[in-house]
Amino acid sequence: MNAACRLGLRYTSAVIAAAALLACQSTSSTSGIPKYTQSQRDKAASANLQLGVGYLQQGNLALAKSKLERAESEDPHNADVHSTLGLLDEKLGKDKEADKEYRTALSLKPNDPDLLNSYAVFLCSHDRVVEGVRSFEDAAHNPLYRSPWVAYTNAGICLVQAHRESDAAQMFVRASQSNPAYASAVFQASDLELSQQKYAAARLRIDFFLTNNPATPDLLLLAWRIAQAQSDAAGAARYAQRLAKEFPNSEQSRSLSASQANPG
Repeated sequence: MNAACRLGLRYTSAVIAAAALLACQSTSSTSGIPKYTQSQRDKAASANLQLGVGYLQQGNLALAKSKLERAESEDPHNADVHSTLGLLDEKLGKDKEADKEYRTALSLKPNDPDLLNSYAVFLCSHDRVVEGVRSFEDAAHNPLYRSPWVAYTNAGICLVQAHRESDAAQMFVRASQSNPAYASAVFQASDLELSQQKYAAARLRIDFFLTNNPATPDLLLLAWRIAQAQSDAAGAARYAQRLAKEFPNSEQSRSLSASQANPG
């Protein structure tokens, strides 16, 4: 085992270390010239991809780059490798390279909803709203995608950021129609209505959801803000009490308690 592999094993978690061991073993040979079957190369690529993702999550971009590039050399037709390289390039500020990697991934798996979502997030974060929304919709329309409401909600958020509030509202409606129990769509739609001073509509939407579904700390805090905007002190107090009782350790509960203790 070479020094780089030993170093990688030393500084990774137990899960990543296991992948590191496989990656290092599968890329060693006594002659220095690797002779692998396709199955061995695929396994090595998978192990290095896992390592690359792990290092990426830890913020170790240099090691992530090394492992992901090795995975690509072992399996250049692996769409997940290219998608992860796209995410790495994003973090490195290499937008053109990131775009190329995402496109390569989609050329290998053109109908993969997760890849479509990843690319859509990239597009929206770079002000390519039309392309991003189209990619989210492509993911949502894919019959193999199990959570189209997530894609619709993400498309709505993208449109809000582009100040296309009317189109965003329609996306949030589609998300709720796809899954009436999806709290994030209700939150985003109500938050948008709050920003538009449509207080009654926003509160009605949240109250209807809370009547039929479990509460979330985000929704209760938003409901409190809406009641405050309506100058409904009693209603605001009820939401605050629910938040404190049902989610006492949440960030939202602590934030509300702090704001009430220091109203200025």
